[in-house]
Amino acid sequence: MRILLQFPEGLKQYALEHAKKLEAEGNKVFISASPTFGACDLALDEARALKADKLVHFGHAEFHHVDFNVEYVKYEMDAPLEILRESLAVLKDYKTIGLVTTIQHVHQLEAIKRFYESNGKTVIIGKPYGFAKQPGQILGCDIGSAATVDRQVDAHVYFGGGLFHPLGAALATSKPFLVVEPFENKVEFIDRYRSVYHKRSNGRILAAMDAKNFGILVSTKNGQHNIRLAEVIKSKVEASGLKAGVLVANTFDFYSIGNMLEFDAFVNTACPRISIDDPVRIGKPLLSANELMEVLKIKGELAGQRTV
Repeated sequence: MRILLQFPEGLKQYALEHAKKLEAEGNKVFISASPTFGACDLALDEARALKADKLVHFGHAEFHHVDFNVEYVKYEMDAPLEILRESLAVLKDYKTIGLVTTIQHVHQLEAIKRFYESNGKTVIIGKPYGFAKQPGQILGCDIGSAATVDRQVDAHVYFGGGLFHPLGAALATSKPFLVVEPFENKVEFIDRYRSVYHKRSNGRILAAMDAKNFGILVSTKNGQHNIRLAEVIKSKVEASGLKAGVLVANTFDFYSIGNMLEFDAFVNTACPRISIDDPVRIGKPLLSANELMEVLKIKGELAGQRTV
């Protein structure tokens, strides 16, 4: 069998090990060297170019169905749970907590839930919106497991490594948000980021108020392609008397995009985290679709005032 292996950055160090195991079983194995941002970013073009029989994607669960033979290896990790006891001190004022994590630790959620319940907490594990597949699981683009229970809890708890996943969930919720990081042995609330990112969003909107030409970013990645939204955005921009162009790429090179000097601002329809995490890399306003609508609304209101 011809197999293409695909790993996220944190697991690429194990690529050769897995390749050799499969080769020992008689397979012809290739390793994707491209970056991947999740199961929304499968190496389908590479797999088809190699005439691979199967793509093995590590580190993520299925995002949505694709017309190719894909095997998902979740790469479950048993993180140490001792730090949970330290978290009890900072959660002392919160009776009901919502519990979320990444796919690597979903299998540990029940043990974590039992720990908190044995220490007097009521624990709620929410359901994702649909891109994520497991209760309590969050993705950068699917924070439903936290958002759907926000009104029912006093605080949220994320168990796992890094800030990428909990940050998205914190921005979409209103209750105190605690990160319990078992690998760096840290426990901290990240609520402060909400005001930071709200101010940045307002800054992007203000910076785009004078824009006349908008570049609309469309990704060809399997789980990020949203040409319909791009076409709707283009029509709304042009209906406002402005100009828009649709810019298509698989992975956006912000240096290259910055060379498109005719555009005053850009609108993202790909991974929603691009607008949150990467807006300064272009040097011009990089808006979400909602931020663009706010820009057009304000522009329309100002134009109406000038004609009165």
